[in-house]
Amino acid sequence: MPKDQPILDTSPKVSDEVRKTTCYMCACRCGIDVHMKDGKVAYIEGNRDHPVNQGVLCAKGSAGIMQVNAPSRLKAPLKRVGPRGSGEFEEISWDEALQIATDWLAPLREKHPEKLAFFTGRDQSQSFTSLWAQGFGTPNYAAHGGFCSVNMAAAGIYTMGGAFWEFGQPDWDHTKLFLLFGVAEDHDSNPIKMGIGKIKERGARMIGVNPVRSGYNAVADDWFGITPGTDGLLIMALIHELFRAGKLDLDYLARFTNASCIVNEDPKSDQNGLLLRDDDGQPLVIDKRTGQLAPWNGEGVEPDLRATHRAADLTHRPVFHLMADRFLDPQYAPDAVADCTGIPATRIKRLAADLARVAFDEEIVIDRPWTDFRGKRHDKMIGRPVSMHAMRGISAHSNGFQTCRALHTLQIILGAVETPGGMRFKPPYPKPAHAHPKPHGGVTPGGPLNGPHLGFAQGPEDLLLHGDGSAIRIDKAFTWDNPFSAHGMMHMVISNAHAGDPYKIDTLFMYMANMAWNSSMNTKAVMDMLTDTDEAGDYKIPRIIYSDAYSSEMVAFADLILPDTTYLERYDCISLLDRPICEADAVADAIRWPVVEPDRDVRGFQSVLCDLGARLGLPGFVNEDGSQKFEDYADYITNHIRRPGIGPLAGWRMGEDGIQHGRGAPNEGQLDTYIANGGFWMSHVPDEAAYYKPFNRAYQDWAVKMGFYDSPQPYLFTPYVEPLRRLQLAAEGHGRVQPPEHLRQQVQDTMDPLPIWYAPLSDSLTDTETYDVHALSQRPMAMYHSWGTQNAWLRQIHGRNPLYVPTKIWEKHGFREGDWARVTSPAGEITVPVALMAALNDHTVWTWNAIGKRKGAWALDNDVAEAKPGFLLNHLIHELLPEKGDGMRWSNSDPITGQAAWFDLRVKIEKTDPPADTQSKPDFAPQASPVGKGPDVLAWKVGK
Repeated sequence: MPKDQPILDTSPKVSDEVRKTTCYMCACRCGIDVHMKDGKVAYIEGNRDHPVNQGVLCAKGSAGIMQVNAPSRLKAPLKRVGPRGSGEFEEISWDEALQIATDWLAPLREKHPEKLAFFTGRDQSQSFTSLWAQGFGTPNYAAHGGFCSVNMAAAGIYTMGGAFWEFGQPDWDHTKLFLLFGVAEDHDSNPIKMGIGKIKERGARMIGVNPVRSGYNAVADDWFGITPGTDGLLIMALIHELFRAGKLDLDYLARFTNASCIVNEDPKSDQNGLLLRDDDGQPLVIDKRTGQLAPWNGEGVEPDLRATHRAADLTHRPVFHLMADRFLDPQYAPDAVADCTGIPATRIKRLAADLARVAFDEEIVIDRPWTDFRGKRHDKMIGRPVSMHAMRGISAHSNGFQTCRALHTLQIILGAVETPGGMRFKPPYPKPAHAHPKPHGGVTPGGPLNGPHLGFAQGPEDLLLHGDGSAIRIDKAFTWDNPFSAHGMMHMVISNAHAGDPYKIDTLFMYMANMAWNSSMNTKAVMDMLTDTDEAGDYKIPRIIYSDAYSSEMVAFADLILPDTTYLERYDCISLLDRPICEADAVADAIRWPVVEPDRDVRGFQSVLCDLGARLGLPGFVNEDGSQKFEDYADYITNHIRRPGIGPLAGWRMGEDGIQHGRGAPNEGQLDTYIANGGFWMSHVPDEAAYYKPFNRAYQDWAVKMGFYDSPQPYLFTPYVEPLRRLQLAAEGHGRVQPPEHLRQQVQDTMDPLPIWYAPLSDSLTDTETYDVHALSQRPMAMYHSWGTQNAWLRQIHGRNPLYVPTKIWEKHGFREGDWARVTSPAGEITVPVALMAALNDHTVWTWNAIGKRKGAWALDNDVAEAKPGFLLNHLIHELLPEKGDGMRWSNSDPITGQAAWFDLRVKIEKTDPPADTQSKPDFAPQASPVGKGPDVLAWKVGK
């Protein structure tokens, strides 16, 4: 060994203590070990015992240190002193801030609760914030799901009682063929990477369907570079081929789906298209044993897919017959869809054949007896080892709801949901749509709303409409415009409030929702709306209260700032009432807790709501004597009872004989026990209940014991969604609640009870020959919300974002490295740098979302890459569709759920001279920031 080698300490002391909590750098909510040294965060790694990540941690999770040390952190409550948008504030005390908020909100609650619009961003405490809003009495509450993934969630719940990611997952241990549709790298990050690793190790095959081949798609064995907005057409073609070849799980369809239910086909009946039902309201099937009608859930019933019911000279057929009519239609043949989808017919046919081969020739049989809800004992669990996963890429279109339903129908006809090798639900799901609340909008001055805001409408009578047909909610959710908007329509709140349509509001109260920048469609116009005044010089949106942990673009537009903590400085509850961390084989929930104390005058937003709720006297937030019920959010987590025996956390509750799980009374030591057990609780699903959960008596009984349901809730999957047919019937003139004339045809065309495909609605209102390029954005793996681009470590991964251009368009315009382009849509124009990407759909350009920052925000310097060449595609999008010629502007959303149609964007692209200052356009003036600018170098070192 050469002499003079340095002496290295190969076992340095990493930390004095390890504190286990839950990550918040994305929505995966992985378990983390936070290493502390000298009372500060020194290092973060994955918790190897945690059910979500099993020790795996991504760059985001490791970079959580820099969130706690970010220069952009807000430091104290703020009151605006300059014009709105100027960023001019003065620091005030919490007492003053809460008094201002109370003075603004108390009069509203007493007279006009609906004049408060309370909307939250990507927070993970929606069961709590919705309870606060319900107690206030406003109908105007929702979170970010309406512009993120409501199509995926609603389509899954209406069709099969659950959806992907937080509701379900592939059976990674048994699947042999995995299809991934439209998933950006930020979604389901660590779990999906771990799952893909598992199937790769076993030699299973992975197929990616996405216009962009990045991230997960880059490791796929085969890639389908589909044209945006045509995923549903590809899926319908796959179903067509499977029907044509007879490759269907007929026994599964008959027993466990409403394919066997009989449809009323009397064209003169006001029940035409609805299911025939018995006197108890149960859908009817033909029982093979008797050839007669029988309730779907009758003991021992054997449903028949083939038999029909003859009555009054009319033949009524099972849903399966209607499915065959739909899916065998030649318009869905591979040769008919190839040009539109950009996928050759031969590849579509080959994929369909692969699905059939793996599902039926390579079936999995587990020797594990189980009993179904009809009392039939099965000696085996038979699996179709084909699994699928999808997210925003297929759902953020105006045809996204039906596209997602088509995908779930594809899974169902293969028998690949809740069977070995297919998709599995995560407790407390599955839950059918009819087991969820319906939406509520009953306002009583001085009192609470008459029920939960959000839910699953079952027909026209459940829509939130006044007697004159006008919308009850400011975002117009649950109206004929968007009847199944189960997550609300956050992207429409500001424009509707600005227009006073359907009415004026007084206060806009938002949490963690960067609506002045990357979370907004039509960015410049929204900023103008936030600062616009009426003839008297008053703001059209009179008051804005905002809470965030960081000095985002939205901060400058608020009148009152309630500064939040970072996630390592507060209590949080990842609850079964909200968005739990369960796996298919286990129920689990978790907490966050203050592993470090804030060094600023900030408070956790949920604790602030406990205080503000008490000041306003909200039900559930005050005791009988009017005193504050919950000291803070930790107190709420411990002591709140949602219904008898059910609280925010399911672990370590109190029973008659001591500690029990699932149901039970509050336990004052519950949070300490979570902390002592790694920050989470988990209980495994019994083996007999592991599969066939919606139909399995053992699972249903276990779910009641755990508190998911109060009684067993077996149900059928519903490729035929009857609530949609109820809407169509109204549009055909039946029933008391009727759609307005201008929407009648849209309802009939789009709200089909069986999956259909139609072109994105904006295509018919856009010159698609001029705007001949599709434009997409997707979230990078190293980023979540807006936070990643102000994180000193993560900025080094994604500090700038070019517009990626496919080879065909690159060569057509003669682009070279370093070139810039002018990109124009019907709504706006941007000038941005371009880069060549070969693995991209020929007609599509794309960029990373939310990299671009407005100058002055996030404590960044005005000349950083994010604020100069960095840009947003949002400047090209509008929350409204172009006029149809009738003077009306319709929401740029799915007409069924209201999900924002981000990915319907069409543009034209032209080569242009690079700006001398490398500044992308549009270029907005710098914002003033209450936290100023951060240092050029942010060094972080704990201890020696």
